[in-house]
Amino acid sequence: MWFWWEAWMANEYLDNLAARDMLKVEAPSTDEVSGLVRSGAARLEDAKNDSLSLESRFDLAYNAAHASSLAALRIAGYRSNDRCLVFQCLEHTLDLPSEDWRVLDQAHRKRNLTECEGTVDVNEGLVEAVIRVTEKVALRVSKVAGIESSGVHVTAP
Repeated sequence: MWFWWEAWMANEYLDNLAARDMLKVEAPSTDEVSGLVRSGAARLEDAKNDSLSLESRFDLAYNAAHASSLAALRIAGYRSNDRCLVFQCLEHTLDLPSEDWRVLDQAHRKRNLTECEGTVDVNEGLVEAVIRVTEKVALRVSKVAGIESSGVHVTAP
């Protein structure tokens, strides 16, 4: 069983963001984190379905990445309404290398173009990269939280 207080650790970078009102300090909820992990795992599995359109797979992979990344931020005891910042904090919540979280940052920019301007500019390489990085994030989140991803198997990268 996972208890949030076991994983809630101080982080100077995240504390500085909270001091500047870019993050909100909030004790994590086991139910919320478990729900985010389950949601991310289900979407990640669906994103791997080659019978779906590339745009659908991108949307699923992006939202899986966001759910898993938000779970990491919540475990650390913070909340953000800025989707991009959730990805940028991965270096501090999960010790994810910058080259990995930057893939998710790029996906966020592509997602905004799609959502806000109707411009669809995704390719197979980007979708596969988002899936690959999201698998890393999901695996690390599950380990930190000490929970399973609801039967959906996340492969080790």
